[in-house]
Amino acid sequence: MRPTMKDVASAAGVALKTVSRVVNDEPGVHPATAERVRTAIDRLGYSRNESARVLRRGTTATIGLVIEDVADPFYSGLSRAVEDVVIEHGCLLLSGSSGEEPGRERELVETFCARRVDGLIVVPAGADHTYLRSELETGTPVVFADRPPGAGIDVDTVLTDNVGGAGQAVRHLLGHGHRRIAFLGDDPAIFTAAARLHGYREALGGLFDERLVSMRSPSPEAVRADLTGMFALDDPPTALFTGNGRYTVTTLRALAGRRVALVGFDDFELADLLDPGVSVVAQDPSWMGRVAAELLFRRLRGDGGPPEHIQLPVRLIARGSGELLL
Repeated sequence: MRPTMKDVASAAGVALKTVSRVVNDEPGVHPATAERVRTAIDRLGYSRNESARVLRRGTTATIGLVIEDVADPFYSGLSRAVEDVVIEHGCLLLSGSSGEEPGRERELVETFCARRVDGLIVVPAGADHTYLRSELETGTPVVFADRPPGAGIDVDTVLTDNVGGAGQAVRHLLGHGHRRIAFLGDDPAIFTAAARLHGYREALGGLFDERLVSMRSPSPEAVRADLTGMFALDDPPTALFTGNGRYTVTTLRALAGRRVALVGFDDFELADLLDPGVSVVAQDPSWMGRVAAELLFRRLRGDGGPPEHIQLPVRLIARGSGELLL
């Protein structure tokens, strides 16, 4: 027969209320008494009834996380950091990948809300988030990470300095004598891709040439074809700026040993072991995940201040590929 809280109280020689306080991490219990209760819990194999706890307290101790792709190293790092914070707060993380599909994003969010998660962290795939209004009005805190919500929704947001980071990359290449700098990035409908294009174009100024810009999904065939076309120009690029880690890796494979100056946005595993090492503008997905999660738990603790819009800095790591002189 499954042990009850009353059984634990009897085994520990304490009142039922004392066991309840220990189980629910409430204050007011002497450390020695709490340890005695926990020992009894372990010995009896007691576990609390989560359904009853939800009915009593109106919370589920769960957080929902929607990311773009768990297989992407950036999002796996972000997800792990969120989970670490969630665990630190004694909660459980539910997560899913949208695959850049707005419909899938909404489906995940609505599924998490149907399961009565206490809060949400969302890396959006779409631009319409009016479907969240009912949840926001009922007090469910939502934090957007990596990309902002669509128009009409003002909630806590944690972003990277995408424009500034792209500018750093381009100015670094300009400083090494390059004037023909190409940009290969993801679909411009994606917020981060569009912001990095903006930073690239702003840093180039009058040197900008639309023939040196390619923005689409980074398939090997597409990247190879785009590079072939650019290198066939009368005035081909002498340097490349790639818009994210996946694009950088795909581009390096497409170059097939051709030495050309390159700076990528996002660091990636083994970038320092290539010859030359790959210079990158690095953001910290773990930092972003932790900041977003801590902000969410502040809201859950009752911090009712206005929405915060946080922009995290990036840093240029020069390893050699961006320092190839013209």
